[in-house]
Amino acid sequence: MSFETTYKKGSGESLVPSVMPIRIVDDRIVLLDQRKIPDSVEDFDATSLKDMCFAIKDMVVRGAPSIGVAGALGLAWEAKRLAQTGMATSVFLDRLGEARLTLESTRPTAVNLRWGLERIHALTGKENSVSAIADLMCASAEGMILEHFNINKCLSDFGAQLVGKQSGILTHCNAGSLATCGWGTALGVILSARLNGSEVTVYTAETRPRQQGMRLTAWELLQEGFEPIIVTDSMAGHLMASGKIDLVVVGADRIATNGDTANKIGTYNLAVLANYHAIPFYVAAPLSTIDPHIESGKDIPIEEREPSEVIELHGQLMAPAGVKVFNPAFDVTRANLIAAIITEAGILKAPYRTSIAEALKTLRS
Repeated sequence: MSFETTYKKGSGESLVPSVMPIRIVDDRIVLLDQRKIPDSVEDFDATSLKDMCFAIKDMVVRGAPSIGVAGALGLAWEAKRLAQTGMATSVFLDRLGEARLTLESTRPTAVNLRWGLERIHALTGKENSVSAIADLMCASAEGMILEHFNINKCLSDFGAQLVGKQSGILTHCNAGSLATCGWGTALGVILSARLNGSEVTVYTAETRPRQQGMRLTAWELLQEGFEPIIVTDSMAGHLMASGKIDLVVVGADRIATNGDTANKIGTYNLAVLANYHAIPFYVAAPLSTIDPHIESGKDIPIEEREPSEVIELHGQLMAPAGVKVFNPAFDVTRANLIAAIITEAGILKAPYRTSIAEALKTLRS
């Protein structure tokens, strides 16, 4: 698949992603193993259903949009495998339904996973033969990679309008190409702002406990020619009080219809601090991250992960043996703390229940 898009840099050069987290190589699903960055850049073969489930659960692939596409590909390639066995259509559909539920259970918070699986699974009613269903699912799932690239580039161009000519930006976790199929959401806004001529200083919070900001965001920004500044999560208030931060931009894993937003743990802290210091706090996410079935953040399931992520470093115990650990992977930022939600339909403002409904209506039409 080619990623030569219609978007152009100022020089007229085609805009090609520097980092691709998901690729189809010789009919196999190849993931960039995000657990290994920045120490090494290695691929992970996630062609089988078992390996794809492991890859999503263990965060070989991560970030809501990338998880959604990875899940869709995993289901489609499982359909291809099942179709090759010659089983009856009824058995094929039953097995495919089981595979969908297995994939959906790997990460409960990011709604894009459910969105991608539902979208691909819905194609089972579009063809009659098992092989035709599998072929349609594979083609559609692969097409979602480029689709997400273009959607995220579009929302990033909207978001760039919110960035001044000289701006200090704080971001959290990783909402770049790794998380979003080749063009970031939060980092995409920063890239588009630079293409528009803004001089941007990027501060990336380390993002405990898995250090996605320090490991992944800083690495991505270096690939793009930025000079990122890493700060610990506890330094955000000091940075804001010192006048170094003009805006905060983060991604999202699930957005409720009232604008409440779930994102990586620590995001809520930044929103409260930004509100206190009168600094705009922006969420950048495709419309597929909005869950139309959830009224508020109270209904968003929060994944809890293994204690080892908190108390171990490279396999070495860093806390007293037997200590109890609470490790929620996400928190919820209330809508009243969010200055705008940046989407491919434009910049959504409060009241979010109205602006989100209008954006989703536009998407459906």
